[in-house]
Amino acid sequence: MAKKVVKKRKIKLVNFLIFIIVLAVLSFCVYLLIQIRVKNILVIGNNYINDDTILEIADIKNYPGFLLTSSGRVERKLLDYKYIKKVNMSKTHPFTFRIELEEAKALFYDMNKNSYIFNNNKEVKDNEVEYTFRVPRLINYVPDKKYKKFIINMDKVNPDTISKISDIEYKPNDFDKDRFLLYMDDGNMVYLTLTKFKMINHYNEVLKQLENHKGILYLDNGNHFKIME
Repeated sequence: MAKKVVKKRKIKLVNFLIFIIVLAVLSFCVYLLIQIRVKNILVIGNNYINDDTILEIADIKNYPGFLLTSSGRVERKLLDYKYIKKVNMSKTHPFTFRIELEEAKALFYDMNKNSYIFNNNKEVKDNEVEYTFRVPRLINYVPDKKYKKFIINMDKVNPDTISKISDIEYKPNDFDKDRFLLYMDDGNMVYLTLTKFKMINHYNEVLKQLENHKGILYLDNGNHFKIME
């Protein structure tokens, strides 16, 4: 009986040693995985913000550890940057960070606030702006409720069309309190209401029908053009 007991102890000791070895190997493998740094970083969707700026803001410029870097933390850091509207970071093989973002779109320059207004509802003072934007100036005050709607509807205007607008004036009348007057770079003027703001995206098509005449295009009430002498 004594010999049998000794055999059982040896078996238990062998199993214990195997467990320790396996545990050590697994721990070493995990340690090696943790030490692996990011091999590649892809930035997608940026136009005016360069890649280096994005990596610096996200604090991943030095290519940190792949497993220990939190996607959520990177996204929060980038969203704190006023020029970014949306961001999503995913980890892909082989050890790559894929950052997809949507830059904030500059809509207009508010002369009352001396600030550029973006479609993520953020404002940047003209003496703090980091990039160059070709946007119209809002030259007068707009009531708060109208102002919020104005931002929403300006976001519906294509960037190419926005660049053709020189100034915007809030110009309500007795019939419509949502009325705006747009001064175009080519000398024409366009009346619009908030519900019809995206119609300005067809401005180039309308120009072809004007036969080089200068005047006022009324898109607030009907669609007609008044030639200026």
